[in-house]
Amino acid sequence: MLEIYFPIAQVYINVLILIFISAIIGFLAGLLGIGGGFLMTPMLIFLGIPPIYAVANGSSNILAASVSGALAHYFKNQIDIKMGILISIGGLLGSIVGVEIFIFFLGKGRIDKVISILYFVLLSFVGLAMLIESVREVIRIRNKRFIRRKLHKHYWVHNLPFKIRIHASMLYISVIPLIFFGFGIGLLSSLMGVGGGFILVPVLIYIIGMPARLVPGTSLFIGIFIMFVVTLLHAIQNNTMDIYLIICLAIGSVFGAQIGSKLSSKVAGEELRTILSILILIFGLKFGYEIFFKSILPAMQITTLKVEASKLPYLTNLVVEFFKNFPTTYSLISILLVILISVTISYAMKKLIQ
Repeated sequence: MLEIYFPIAQVYINVLILIFISAIIGFLAGLLGIGGGFLMTPMLIFLGIPPIYAVANGSSNILAASVSGALAHYFKNQIDIKMGILISIGGLLGSIVGVEIFIFFLGKGRIDKVISILYFVLLSFVGLAMLIESVREVIRIRNKRFIRRKLHKHYWVHNLPFKIRIHASMLYISVIPLIFFGFGIGLLSSLMGVGGGFILVPVLIYIIGMPARLVPGTSLFIGIFIMFVVTLLHAIQNNTMDIYLIICLAIGSVFGAQIGSKLSSKVAGEELRTILSILILIFGLKFGYEIFFKSILPAMQITTLKVEASKLPYLTNLVVEFFKNFPTTYSLISILLVILISVTISYAMKKLIQ
């Protein structure tokens, strides 16, 4: 009854279901300090949207959730701006390289397989490692086995040259690992349509040594810059941005991210990491099931259909024509619209939740 046609992705989807799913994922994004792409992009693929469209439009959803979640954490003074900018520099470089790799495999007709393999390997490995660590930590705390620890452990990355002082996180660290990790996050983001938070969050906690309270907001702050570039490059070079789809995703994810960010300080860090690890592992195993058994478990029926222009509403026809004739302008307007929706709803929610 509430199905509408998304003309660029060429699918019919129930709008309420789409907004509900994006709201749940946005909630988890705000709660855990991740962009939510490791959930949203696979979900779009499982719903029947071709991966090339899922990556581009999923990226825009991560951008919306990142803007909304970062604003919520900024209001609570829980973002390390300096750390975020340094990592974002590497992220921007990695995003550019990643999009070129994406286009290469797209031309070879292998991008679907590459995306599935990347999700299976990375999500399964990271999810399992985080689950083991977080369960051990929960058991230790419940058994009241408290041990004295340093503020953070020192690894070889802390001994590299070009050190700077980052006052908010109370760190004295080289810029090399920050740019390096940012590059890797940007590379994965552009290839997989994810914000990279599922990798960045444990890196910031366990390797960089940031205070846990600053990690969610800083991760989302970094996601804004990386996902802006990823979304823009995918939209311009691959012409895959569907403005109807990104509006629905943005509305749901922004509302969810605001609520999740509000609750993040009330949930123990060990519990957050356990929830995150389980979610990551589930989605990784689901991609493995797809690869090895050639089957996806669909959540609902999605109809893929190319509708003739004469049968489309007048406004939709205008959107399609504008998309065909001015793809770069169309992409920029779509991304700016996502940011506008995010900022508007974030400020409105701030007033309501206070």
